Amino acid sequence: MNKIVVSGKRKTAVAKATIEDGSGVVTFNKRPLSFLSNLQQLEINEPLVIAKDVLGKLNFNIALNIKGGGTACQVEAGRLAIARAIVKFTKNKDLKNAFLMYDRNMLIADTRRKEACKPGDSKARAMRQTSFR
Repeated sequence: MNKIVVSGKRKTAVAKATIEDGSGVVTFNKRPLSFLSNLQQLEINEPLVIAKDVLGKLNFNIALNIKGGGTACQVEAGRLAIARAIVKFTKNKDLKNAFLMYDRNMLIADTRRKEACKPGDSKARAMRQTSFR
């Protein structure tokens, strides 16, 4: 039985995808995807839909374990981990190219982070107010 663990990150969210032979079941923190909102389900399913178009049939199960960050970042980290896991599991160059053509962030992590607050200021960009009266 072939089992691969791949990770994906987005801001402070870290997702680990465990992929193994199976029937195409995807779980999100040991729960079915149906507990997510419809938009989040669509985003998580994007790599699965592309893989099904290229490969024909999905003969693997994926278990996502995600910690940290907000819900949007968790979904993006999970999407990244799923795409990387499928490419590593199938070793298919056409699938890798399909992911990169659809959205580069499916295989390559988005490294943007929150900008640090500057000394004496309240936020990263906002400056302290001054009065000239």
